[in-house]
Amino acid sequence: MSGYSEGDLRNTGMSLKHDREWDYELDRIVEAVEERDATKVGLQFPEGLKRRAPAVASDLRELTGDDVTFMISGQPCYGACDLDTYLMRRTDVFVHFGHSPMKESEKIIYVPLFSNVDPFPIMEETLSELADPSEDPDVGLVTTAQHMNRFAEMTDWLEERGYEVHTRRGDDRLTHEGQVLGCNYASAQVDADQILYVGGGKFHPLGLAMEHPDKTVVIADPVNNVVKVADTEKFMKQRYGAVHRAMDAETWGVIFVTKIGQGRWETAERIVEENDDAFLITMDEVTPDRLRNFDADAFVNTGCPRITTDDGPQFHKPMLTPDEYEIAVGNEPLDSLQFDTFHGTW
Repeated sequence: MSGYSEGDLRNTGMSLKHDREWDYELDRIVEAVEERDATKVGLQFPEGLKRRAPAVASDLRELTGDDVTFMISGQPCYGACDLDTYLMRRTDVFVHFGHSPMKESEKIIYVPLFSNVDPFPIMEETLSELADPSEDPDVGLVTTAQHMNRFAEMTDWLEERGYEVHTRRGDDRLTHEGQVLGCNYASAQVDADQILYVGGGKFHPLGLAMEHPDKTVVIADPVNNVVKVADTEKFMKQRYGAVHRAMDAETWGVIFVTKIGQGRWETAERIVEENDDAFLITMDEVTPDRLRNFDADAFVNTGCPRITTDDGPQFHKPMLTPDEYEIAVGNEPLDSLQFDTFHGTW
């Protein structure tokens, strides 16, 4: 990772320091196959678990017999917005592992794969970063889908230590109370000046801190055994740099992502209609290599915000969010820069 640029959010210490054992809920899948007399079953795994896919498929074959065909999606998968609709349409049952439901369907089985890492030792360490409850008892609590199975216990743990815990379910894009996504932090809109994020990596808490700059975001990372206060300075420098480089752009490529949960067609269409030097590019997967052949001075990504923030430094031309584009073309002031999120969209 030494070659990553300053502020590149892919360099976030995501290497696991704890072994994980996942419950793939094979019995529930087999039951659904039998109830629906399914003969074709699709399996979709997130990137980090694709190596386990053949073993899971093999286990399911033993439980269901030779009459059922299991097909594994090879499409990139980074969230519940990343459903492989091509495979889903060609199967009787479609199983999506690793994420909570974003789009309910009788055909889809969501297996969340909860973490078995104990969050409470690292939460104990966060007490040195949180305000003392005698001075400020209010704290918001958020986590990711992988730790949602312990959320009620986390709430009780904080309350036992004198805190008044504020939680809410965000908008319809979120399944659980207190859940955050890489593109949605609506669950952090609570009446508290400090937010405790329990989960792996830095991306979610950095996005949270960007969207809520008035709040202190404390990170309790039970996967990497890290406690930090989210600092957006490096991230802000990266984004300001991208905007400045794009200010001289004469031609713009406006990217519409065709993945079912990422499309912002109206946003992409509006930008193209208002800018005679912008052209629309439709893609399912946005990568630096795929954009290299397009002759544009800068790009606007209307799909997943993580494409811009995680991979932004790897693109050969500036890659901006829709809000950053408005700044670059002079429609908004530079100090209006903010984190790109999906709210109320599917």
